[in-house]
Amino acid sequence: MQILCRFATMRRTFMQISKINRCFCINRNFGSAAPPNELSKENPSNIRPRLMSGIQPTGIPHIGNYFGAIQHWKTLQDTNNYDVVVISVADLHSITLPQNPENLRRNILESVASLLACGLDGERTILFRQSDVSQHTGLAWVLGCLTHMNRLEHLPQWKEKAARNSSTEVPLGLFTYPVLQAADILLYKATEVPVGDDQLKHLELARHLAKLFNNTYGPLFPIPRPLIGEFKRIKSLRNPASKMSKSDKDSKGRIELADSPDEIRDKIRKAFSDCTSNITYEPTARPGVANLIELHSACTGLTPDEICEQSLHLDTLGYKNIVADAVIERLSPIREKIKRLMNDPSHLNNTIKSGCQRAKEIAGPTYEVVRQKLGCI
Repeated sequence: MQILCRFATMRRTFMQISKINRCFCINRNFGSAAPPNELSKENPSNIRPRLMSGIQPTGIPHIGNYFGAIQHWKTLQDTNNYDVVVISVADLHSITLPQNPENLRRNILESVASLLACGLDGERTILFRQSDVSQHTGLAWVLGCLTHMNRLEHLPQWKEKAARNSSTEVPLGLFTYPVLQAADILLYKATEVPVGDDQLKHLELARHLAKLFNNTYGPLFPIPRPLIGEFKRIKSLRNPASKMSKSDKDSKGRIELADSPDEIRDKIRKAFSDCTSNITYEPTARPGVANLIELHSACTGLTPDEICEQSLHLDTLGYKNIVADAVIERLSPIREKIKRLMNDPSHLNNTIKSGCQRAKEIAGPTYEVVRQKLGCI
């Protein structure tokens, strides 16, 4: 409560200052993503599509990250439909919470190795470390000067994190990181951003800030649209009411891409299920078994109905063995590639360096135009 009161005081001060300075008319309705016909009106037809996304360097991603985002990035990369595909290892976002420097350095390399092992191509995709491109923070400051605190306070993830940390000091970075996210997107003039439901409000902020900057200083940024696909939502193996997460204190709740076959079997064997022995897909009534079926489906391409039909003769323990086999088969080549790449740190560092140079070739000119439009140069 003390934290929220402090922000309330800051907000009142900001509103007083805004009466003196030039005020910007900001639409406070977040709404849902715009339909395609509206989006086509927002961006000129001669703009070639650009894709931008990012991942925090938490080390080896888990299988939920893989099926929820990374696999989708590879599919989009392989379509060759984009002028450029930009994937950031978002180390600046990761330091909104305290990080051990040595662990962060290793986590960055593990993240890059994992993305390459999953099929991202350093030649076709700009894969880089966020903090290597200083224009991210420069544009974040510019956009932060355009947005209002009350808009950030209404973002659901901020409210959740503020409530969770109500008795402790909450870093300002947790409050403002959606503005840095917007800068990440707009700096590369991205037209499309793959997002999950939990990030849709943040993309709406980026869309709003792009429109606001364009209306205030003249056209520059395309209005990015969300790509919301049929992503597999893999839940925690120990608590299927929550998504699989690296922040979960129970490591048995997640399968990491570099887990050994024995580790995978152990985690799936201990996965939450129920007392009913037959295999049925009932997400509400049997969330644990349904989560295993979703994981099995993601690994094999089988539908839940096909899986249930093939599993009529199995009890839960027998079915868990089938799921473990499917996961091991899917992850084995990825695990071996991660191991090989981590034994070649010079290759990983060269990939990061090359991606940084290519990212700066886009980010640098974009930010210079921003400065010109602002009157800084």
